[in-house]
Amino acid sequence: MSRCLVTGCAGFIGSHLSEALLKKGHDVVGLDAFIPYYDRSIKARNLTGPQSSTSFTFHEKDLRTAELHSVVKDCDVIFHEAAMPGLVKSWSDFDLYSTCNELGTLRLLEAARDAKVSHFIYISTSSVYGKEATGPEDTPLQPFSPYGISKLAAENLCRAFEENFDLPITVLRYFSVYGPRQRPDMAYNILIRGLLEGRTFTMCGDGEQTRSNTFVSDCVNATILAFEKRDVSLGGTFNIGGGQVVSLNEVVQLLEDLTGRKALIERAPARPGDQRHTCANIERAKAILGYSPAIPVREGLQAQVTWQKSMMQDA
Repeated sequence: MSRCLVTGCAGFIGSHLSEALLKKGHDVVGLDAFIPYYDRSIKARNLTGPQSSTSFTFHEKDLRTAELHSVVKDCDVIFHEAAMPGLVKSWSDFDLYSTCNELGTLRLLEAARDAKVSHFIYISTSSVYGKEATGPEDTPLQPFSPYGISKLAAENLCRAFEENFDLPITVLRYFSVYGPRQRPDMAYNILIRGLLEGRTFTMCGDGEQTRSNTFVSDCVNATILAFEKRDVSLGGTFNIGGGQVVSLNEVVQLLEDLTGRKALIERAPARPGDQRHTCANIERAKAILGYSPAIPVREGLQAQVTWQKSMMQDA
């Protein structure tokens, strides 16, 4: 079994990944800074599962400033999930995005190099492609938002460390992940809350924008495959998507059906930097990693609705 470092371990995907690695028998070192992007109590609840395991060690540290060598030491693999997420705020606070996503990644890469970590898995995003994200991994990259620019810069830092210092790198580009524990600022979370509470949902754009939705368990499975198949994933970049593309309007209809309630839609212009269409080309991940998404959108949305109902009841 391996010793795995998961940055952003209290976040949406990082907490699921930590749990999955622990279930496989690995030791997990979790790191999170609890930067106040949303309520700290939500992240603390996400950590309940990992912290119940004696094989989990947690560090509250900020990648931008903390001493990292003692955390990275003796780790076999780093899953770098931590990032400043979201589109809108990246236009108004780019310092926050550039320091978290670029400087934080740089300092973690330096620590990984010095500790001679055998595998660094960097989590990137479909946003590096730009307004349309529909092609394979060698599609020209034209980020459409400051967020996407900061994530592409971090990808390039990873490749620079790979080329100059022989640090083994794998890059995974996630496409629109959803499911239980989804961040409260994300569209499906907001839409489901609106339906359950009878509040208005602001739809930016015409609703015909499409997404290659990825259920969180599929995303985690792909991430672990990249680690387990290190011999073929090293040096590679992989799109990780769910295999089913739906428009926002279609998601609204599905959620109305699943909740038995009518959405109260307020129309607004499309947001600057919003992608129009994403359709994850996952042929490379299928062929090399053996990745195959298993959860259809309706089933995944039902799981998220059930989770959000339980959170409302517990509040």
